[in-house]
Amino acid sequence: MVYQNIYVAATSQHVGKTTSTLGLVSAYHKSGLNVGYCKPVGQKHLTVNDKKVDKDTVLFADLLKVDIVPEVHSPVILGKGATSELIDNPGKYDLDSMIKHAANELNKDHDLVIYEGTGHPGVGSIGNVSNARVAKLLDAGVIMIVEGGIGSTIDMLNLCLSLFREEGVTVIGVIINKVIPSKLDKVKEYVGKWLTQQNIELLGVVPYDETLAYPLIWTVNNAIAGSIEYFNEKGYQKVEKIIAGSLLNYDDFEGSENMLLVVSPRDLNASIKKLKQYTKSVGLESAPLSGIVVTGKDKISNFSIKYIESNRIPLIRTPLDTYGAVLKISTIEVKINRRTPWKIAKAIDLIRENVEIETILDLIKRKK
Repeated sequence: MVYQNIYVAATSQHVGKTTSTLGLVSAYHKSGLNVGYCKPVGQKHLTVNDKKVDKDTVLFADLLKVDIVPEVHSPVILGKGATSELIDNPGKYDLDSMIKHAANELNKDHDLVIYEGTGHPGVGSIGNVSNARVAKLLDAGVIMIVEGGIGSTIDMLNLCLSLFREEGVTVIGVIINKVIPSKLDKVKEYVGKWLTQQNIELLGVVPYDETLAYPLIWTVNNAIAGSIEYFNEKGYQKVEKIIAGSLLNYDDFEGSENMLLVVSPRDLNASIKKLKQYTKSVGLESAPLSGIVVTGKDKISNFSIKYIESNRIPLIRTPLDTYGAVLKISTIEVKINRRTPWKIAKAIDLIRENVEIETILDLIKRKK
């Protein structure tokens, strides 16, 4: 069977491109299709074999068990300094050829290639490689991801889809992501009606899942410009809940095992005493903490250090005060990556359970 390739775009950052792409790639791979992945235009990158690749590429290489070929899986990186360089030297790089070369190589080896876009539809315009234009270069059908709502969702869709219409790109359909579970039916009904009027398929309505927003200790440390002074190797632990040490009470501990305690040195001893009392009263063998953030520069007592060491709790020091640290942590935008295997599994399940996987295949059959 011959399929048109898919380009996963989104109305803005942090809406769910990677989550959706991950779910689609996994579903079609498990169904027996030879699926390829590419991030044609990337921004944040890693270095693989002395070449830059978009960081999302590494995640999909793990999933599909393939070796990364940078010029095939991540052909264009618009990193720091790209804007001024492309304006000053507009003909220096043939970005179109780089993207087309990647597509040609992928099409040789795969039944279906899924391309992941970058940011909102206009990202890349500085090099004439906006999401809309790249989708046209690739002759790929677009699946648009938008965050859940009704009025704001329709407004954003109408704005963003106009760029693809301008390029004459086929829009396969729309996935509405991060919908408050209690509003799923209403969003599906009303946004679905609007999409029907536009002759666009509603391909899925995906509920918001708070576990995908849990950061890691390493992520928290970076967000608050901290340093991990104890048990850095446990920075992979997830943070489900933030509690401020100066306001601790027993209710804060209930129902969570991966809490992050944010506290000043002067309140740390008292917080630990409360923790010890709580763990003893409920029969826990260790503290229900994934980490502790100690704010300011005052010295930590030997009593607190002994507790941290005996429970092997990652400890972050930050120059921020407690309020500033909590505020920074609360606004972290979390991305799925290879360090968060539970998020990968959850993302795959969410897309499999809430998106019309087979309908998408039907829509792209024999169009290539």
